[in-house]
Amino acid sequence: MSPANLPVMKYVIVIPDGGADLPLPELDGLTPLASADTPNLDSLARSGRVGTVATTPEGFDAGSDVCTMDLLGYDPTEYHTGRAPLEAAALGLTPAPTDTVFRLNLVNVSGSPAEHASLMTDHSAGAVSDAEARRLLEGLMAHWRKTLPELAATLSLTPGESYRSILVDSSGLDHASVITTPPHEIPGLPWMNHLPVGDQAAADMLTALIESSAEFLPSHEVNLARADQGLRPANLAWVWGQGTVPQLPSFEERFGVRGAMLTSVDLLRGIARLIGWDVLSCPGLTSYHDTDYKAQCAATIAALGAYDLVVCHVEAPDEASHQADFATKIASLKAIDREIIGPVWEHLRKTCGDPDQDGHNPAKTEGWRMLVLPDHYTLCSTRRHDATPVPFAMAGAWVRSVVQRPFTEAAADEADLHIDPGCELMEYFLRSGLLS
Repeated sequence: MSPANLPVMKYVIVIPDGGADLPLPELDGLTPLASADTPNLDSLARSGRVGTVATTPEGFDAGSDVCTMDLLGYDPTEYHTGRAPLEAAALGLTPAPTDTVFRLNLVNVSGSPAEHASLMTDHSAGAVSDAEARRLLEGLMAHWRKTLPELAATLSLTPGESYRSILVDSSGLDHASVITTPPHEIPGLPWMNHLPVGDQAAADMLTALIESSAEFLPSHEVNLARADQGLRPANLAWVWGQGTVPQLPSFEERFGVRGAMLTSVDLLRGIARLIGWDVLSCPGLTSYHDTDYKAQCAATIAALGAYDLVVCHVEAPDEASHQADFATKIASLKAIDREIIGPVWEHLRKTCGDPDQDGHNPAKTEGWRMLVLPDHYTLCSTRRHDATPVPFAMAGAWVRSVVQRPFTEAAADEADLHIDPGCELMEYFLRSGLLS
């Protein structure tokens, strides 16, 4: 059956970023997800199916770029060219095919950044604000032009959200062979031991930019003011995640479904735009637990009037995990359950109907499906991502299970539904049980 002949459905995917974790002794051997009170998610899981999906292909790191691309149905082994180009797309940048695009984080490192023993303390520099980040980046670019004029001549630097920004290099250097390290993968480790390596000229260029930032940023007035307020200064610029612009086929052409994305994160916005989705605005969204969960829920429900599939991505659990803050991670998971999953699920059941268990639909209602899953594990114990296959819960029309399970990592592991490669999950979510 062709996509055009599929039953008309409404689909919602909720992604609590980094929501999966390993058991913690502080939680009596439970994970934050298992410890959190999530009655809506547990009921959704019991009404449908629970399983795991391998969102990190072999040979890749468990980053949101790889994992989100995979769970949206795009095999990273075929389509992934780097993290930074995805974020550049979210900012509306159009690098040339020969340009290399980097992610630049404003980070916090311990002590004097110039000291060899200085440690990577915080990949987000204490959640530095957009306004502060823009001033720091403007000053940094001016500093590079003054002190490293030949290198800076081929660079452009574009602020993103908070600590995130995009650096584009048009020098033609062989950055493809350079290994760079995500700052969130080296918390508490000496940052000088993880500088870029590979092609000598390209690696030396990136190292020079990073080390030059260590000379300039600590004394910037923004950082001096942050220090006076007891906040972490953004005292180092970390360059990583390079790649060239990918070519992704349209999601609607592949699956016959029109989609939209709600997220606070440029990376997810970029992926959405590259697959032909609309990126929806929603005031009040942040990447942290201070985000407006209710507003994101309302925007998700409103979007269902215009789109077949709406993805609601919430970054808060991931950021809490990177700070080893399991209490805030639990609070964010509870809020996602209470403020997003419950109301969205109720809306779907009331407005889209639910065909009976035999697959018939005498009331001629549209039907619905809902999928909830983290993109990857983020461990409070290490503050790092982990490539363990993530749990998912899927419910709605023609989704049935004999065994009812709550939504926890352990319950998903015990289920008999395990999808690998992860890029096959989308086909399963959209079409399983619908084809005659």
